[in-house]
Amino acid sequence: QVQLAESGGGLVQAGGSLRLSCAVSGRIFSSYAMGWFRQAPGKERELVAVISSEGTTYYGDSVKGRFTTSRDNAKNTLYLQMSDLKPEDTGVYYCAGRLFANYAYNPTQYDYWGQGTQVTVSS
Repeated sequence: QVQLAESGGGLVQAGGSLRLSCAVSGRIFSSYAMGWFRQAPGKERELVAVISSEGTTYYGDSVKGRFTTSRDNAKNTLYLQMSDLKPEDTGVYYCAGRLFANYAYNPTQYDYWGQGTQVTVSS
């Protein structure tokens, strides 16, 4: 049984920073591609950042240059460093894992999900 648990969300002013963490338990974390997705009220879940098992990353256009994802395989933890936050970054942020080494862009191609953590950016 694989379990993912996000932490680090909260309320921040525009221009501020937050770091999200996702602790993964269960199977071999280092073999998985991982991803961050977010969902705002009334909107579809969208890709924020994904990372392959070897550390190759891809970012959604709206966060390029502001967000960085990384993984610590020794700690079974995925991170999302968010900087220069904007009100449009507000939403529930989900960590996801995929039973393949390569990442995917579509959230339906991820097999495991965390419960989500709320990020609210005030203007």
